[in-house]
Amino acid sequence: MASRDKKDLEISLVNAYDLACAKYKLAYPTAPQPFLTCTYRPNKEQDILFAQGRTAKGQKVTNARAGESPHNYNPAPAFDIGFITLKQTLDWSPKNFKNFATIIKAINFSIVWGGDFLSFKDLPHFELKNWKQFIK
Repeated sequence: MASRDKKDLEISLVNAYDLACAKYKLAYPTAPQPFLTCTYRPNKEQDILFAQGRTAKGQKVTNARAGESPHNYNPAPAFDIGFITLKQTLDWSPKNFKNFATIIKAINFSIVWGGDFLSFKDLPHFELKNWKQFIK
């Protein structure tokens, strides 16, 4: 099962994420707030996600096979987020992701947002630029 734990995340991303969350809360105190939905993801789970929309039911959620995603390494040089409202419901509004992306990219210029990907928009996804340098 995929991890949501910061201990499974590259330390520079932990620091940027924590600071971005604090700044987001100040800027948007009544808006849905970010939370981690994925840090590290095992290869087996990556293969299941890759099959979705191809050989398995559902919509495509990734173009990465096992070992091709930064989530498949520990500590992970990538994380995914979601947003939760004050009433504890999920909010997947693109505006939330864009606002968070603006904040975190200003904190760390080495962070790439999946919403900026050209071929497959991945709004919840954030990764270190040149992430393959960080894998062990």
